[in-house]
Amino acid sequence: MTSRAYPETYLSEVQLALGAAFDFAINTCHIPGQNFLQLFAESSVSKQIENGDPSCLLEKNGIEVAAETILETSGKLVEIATLQHFGHSQEYWIGWTACYFQWFSAKSFHDIFDLLSFDDLQKIHHTLHTANRTKFLGRTNKNLKKYARDSKLKRMQTAFGYTQATLAKRARLSLRLLQMYALRNKSLDRASIEAVYRLSKLLDCSIEDLLDI
Repeated sequence: MTSRAYPETYLSEVQLALGAAFDFAINTCHIPGQNFLQLFAESSVSKQIENGDPSCLLEKNGIEVAAETILETSGKLVEIATLQHFGHSQEYWIGWTACYFQWFSAKSFHDIFDLLSFDDLQKIHHTLHTANRTKFLGRTNKNLKKYARDSKLKRMQTAFGYTQATLAKRARLSLRLLQMYALRNKSLDRASIEAVYRLSKLLDCSIEDLLDI
């Protein structure tokens, strides 16, 4: 049985607040959806929810939550008194869904948004209205657990759309060796610095971003 950080009785209120926060931040403040996912995951609000204390949302409306999140994570002050939001938009629903999945999976928002991009959440909007919700979320949670076991190299390879064969060829590594690094059967931190450097350049990241340490 999946454990939840806070009782289900609070869930609908938290969903309403997060839905309004996402709607306001994206539609009124014109923050790109993927950017706001990242800002929210870094915020103290998300950490309180993950730790089982959603009171930070119950005491504020969604617009206030969005404004405080933006100020905390980007330093930008939002004049909420002069702005309006769009109500129950698709962006509102994405915040609602993200909240529900966090409660369902008991995972951090950071881990969830590593698996589910803003575009993914837009697609899920239609799926949850046509499929069995518990079955769908259970399958997504299973994928999340699998993703959490992936090496950083595997995640970066997937994010860039490389096949292992293509990445191995461009990095001048054998396919078998790259597969062993990606599956953590062999530690990448023991590879030659030249090999790791080539991988980091191909994946547009630092060497540290690839090491599972």
